[in-house]
Amino acid sequence: MKLFSSHPVAIQQGDEAMFSDFENGGDMWTGSGSRERRKPVLFEQTFRSTPVVMVTISLWDVDTSAAVRAEVKAENVTPEGFELVFRTWADTRVARLRLGWTAIGDMRNEDDWDVI
Repeated sequence: MKLFSSHPVAIQQGDEAMFSDFENGGDMWTGSGSRERRKPVLFEQTFRSTPVVMVTISLWDVDTSAAVRAEVKAENVTPEGFELVFRTWADTRVARLRLGWTAIGDMRNEDDWDVI
């Protein structure tokens, strides 16, 4: 649980194209076994502390002749940004993928002091 006391809470959202491998024969479309893609995301405004980030699939274009296997998550989350991560494995073939994200966290208040 993340408890916010007296600071403003902000929500930042985005939608990121991760890849389009069917166009160029990339490994998500033509490969097999463990595969991963990462994309760095910078927040429009820096949070006061590390926010909570939720990730969803907003576009999912896959070959349905094999099982569809996927993991999507946010890793290396900081007040400045994070990495979107997509992983698949075995014989899953993914043509295109877009991930949506939502970050919720506290923001600096104009009354905050930086004591040195």
